Amino acid sequence: MGVCFISTMLTSEIYKIYLEHPNICTDTRKIIDKGMFFALKGNNFNGNTFALESIKQGCSFAVVDDKDLINNSNLILVENVLETLQDLARHHRNQLDIPVIGITGTNGKTTSKELINTVLNSSISCYATKGNLNNHIGVALSILKIKLTHQLAVIEMGANHNKEIEFLCNIAKPTHGVITNIGKAHLKGFKNFEGIIKTKNELYKFIKKNNGILFVNSDDELLTKLSKGIKKELYGTKSDFNLTIENTDPFVNINWDNNLITSNLIGDYQFYNLALTICIGEHFKISKRNIKKQIEAYRPRNNRSEIIQTTSNLIIMDAYNANPSSMSAMIKSFAKNNYKSKLVILGDMLELGKYATSEHNIILKLCQKLKLDHILVGEEFRKINNKSYKNKNDLIKFLMKKPLYNKTILLKGSRSIGLEELVSSL
Repeated sequence: MGVCFISTMLTSEIYKIYLEHPNICTDTRKIIDKGMFFALKGNNFNGNTFALESIKQGCSFAVVDDKDLINNSNLILVENVLETLQDLARHHRNQLDIPVIGITGTNGKTTSKELINTVLNSSISCYATKGNLNNHIGVALSILKIKLTHQLAVIEMGANHNKEIEFLCNIAKPTHGVITNIGKAHLKGFKNFEGIIKTKNELYKFIKKNNGILFVNSDDELLTKLSKGIKKELYGTKSDFNLTIENTDPFVNINWDNNLITSNLIGDYQFYNLALTICIGEHFKISKRNIKKQIEAYRPRNNRSEIIQTTSNLIIMDAYNANPSSMSAMIKSFAKNNYKSKLVILGDMLELGKYATSEHNIILKLCQKLKLDHILVGEEFRKINNKSYKNKNDLIKFLMKKPLYNKTILLKGSRSIGLEELVSSL
């Protein structure tokens, strides 16, 4: 038997293969037995070259788009592997008669997604995007992870260029929508802030067109304006929920109808992630007891606002990612709290294009205004401050010679700067 030409098959027939082999993988280092390997291509790799290896390692089928591969009954030849993956996800989504919450935003979407999933799963079988699989590949993979037994899904959607949220909505088909906020990020791809607004608003437009429901921050003037005329529920201080910030030193505690909820989240801006979670929990009939219990049990991880006590210092690790909006918010919150001997170690914010120098300068001036001791890492910061360290390795060498003691240290920077590697030297 030779290569199967998927172009001659109906999507429904491809779907039957998927239903029998629902474990999809795109990396031979993470092969799942009896699954389907999709041979995706990138600038520096070609999954087709690993297709036969995936079969040897236990996959039942490999989906490829290289016609020069040898005949093998386990290979499914298609015109374009990525488009096939996305089409398969769309078809699967059409079989799911469940609410899907689409969540995007410049900051807070992953934390909000995890909080929402934690609360909903206390009473409902809910699937949520794993990690930050939120792009044109990740959303398709996430949709295909939803089982027919799930009752609800929370799908995170990210974007770094125009029309991307619209494209992802046409795969995920959300019935409910959230934009956590709209700030400065990926300016290199969007060209300007107006481009970011337009792209994020594509989620609102999809929800309106399909008569869905939004969850909107009532304190955000831009989101309030964009959501005008769309069915929505409000969260924040101007909503039907009696919510107030009780304390933010160091964790955000909130008062909800005279009940104190003590979270493990750092930064007063986390109030809105908590308010959103409560709003969605109430919408889907989760009891107040379970909402409170699940919020209080949630602990951030993966370098997102984690607290780490070393033998020498207390570290607030928030180095998973950074942009001007998130960095500014975290620095301001850090400055307000009653920490002893505060120090911020900041890494470059990437993908800002022509705005990079000005945005890094704004952050530097903010640290100076707030009288925060600071250490800067990265080429962008070096352009505006020659005392900045070129990279994390240079800073590690310095810390080995002159260790820090009894400091409360905020680590914040873009993921590729690798500030988490400083912990062993702090």
